Amino acid sequence: MNIAVVILNWNGKALLEEFLPKVVTFSGDATIYVADNASADYSIAYVEANFPTVKIIQNTENGGYAKGYNDALPFVKEEIFCLLNSDIEVTENWLTPIRFAFEEQPETAIIQPKILDFKQKTHFEYAGAAGGFLDKYGYPYCRGRIFNTIEKDSGQYNDNREIFWASGACLFIRKSVFEELGGFDEDFFAHQEEIDLCWRAFNKGYKTQYVSESVVYHVGGATLSNTNPQKTYLNFRNSLCMLAKNLPKEKLFPIIFMRLVLDGIAGIQFLFQFKFKHFWAIIKAHFHFYARFSSMMKKRDTHQNKQYFQHKSIVYTYFIKGKKTFSQF
Repeated sequence: MNIAVVILNWNGKALLEEFLPKVVTFSGDATIYVADNASADYSIAYVEANFPTVKIIQNTENGGYAKGYNDALPFVKEEIFCLLNSDIEVTENWLTPIRFAFEEQPETAIIQPKILDFKQKTHFEYAGAAGGFLDKYGYPYCRGRIFNTIEKDSGQYNDNREIFWASGACLFIRKSVFEELGGFDEDFFAHQEEIDLCWRAFNKGYKTQYVSESVVYHVGGATLSNTNPQKTYLNFRNSLCMLAKNLPKEKLFPIIFMRLVLDGIAGIQFLFQFKFKHFWAIIKAHFHFYARFSSMMKKRDTHQNKQYFQHKSIVYTYFIKGKKTFSQF
């Protein structure tokens, strides 16, 4: 089974210098691509000069994560796509258990490895950790990370199991499924587009799997910091758009209404913390969601699986009941 490791790059020469050598060394017979979103920092010249086996796909613009991969992946012929962030450190034999899982589980369409923190390698990393889930209200969380509580990796998630969503930091997907789903939703630009993709796959009966034997380390925030209001805007806007597209019909309006209320509470918290730019980012996200609501509704599939959530409300469990880890849920 052929694997293509596809690294999306935008002005990431420093990241490629640090992390691409191990990708090349430890990826065996996989084909490695760098898909470039019209960089202006000579990063592609660096790759061409130092890694002649790496294939270059040159996109004509910086369309973000979603459009960047949608534009690049039609040029990739391998059966399995590995969508790999440029700030990921891979480990020896990281692809072997992934390839085995795809071969042994034809019903599995998407796989995520264990994602640990590059800056603190004993702990899970925020974006994905040991596999993602959604609660009743569409809040994403992970085994190993609930809101801002990050767990130490003590082997508690050394298993292979079905999850709801895989992190876009390191996401494996069958080429046939990616094409059937129509790729990422480019209206998202960046953030939560991988959760939307996994949700759409789930609604079609495909499975997403976590494989702990494959381990990678993620820097996180290398392109957009958590303190950046733009990240707040994208996360709040895209989360609402994802709900409009994928929630079961009978739950659609009640849950979106509840999320709007909870988003309002989050905005008030930002005001009390004097984070005015983040407060306005939520306001902006809501108005942009209202403007896009009709178009999101038109993207709804003919079937929405009602069993999308793992837990009723992580907001209540985390903030009111004080349970901070996945095992406590």
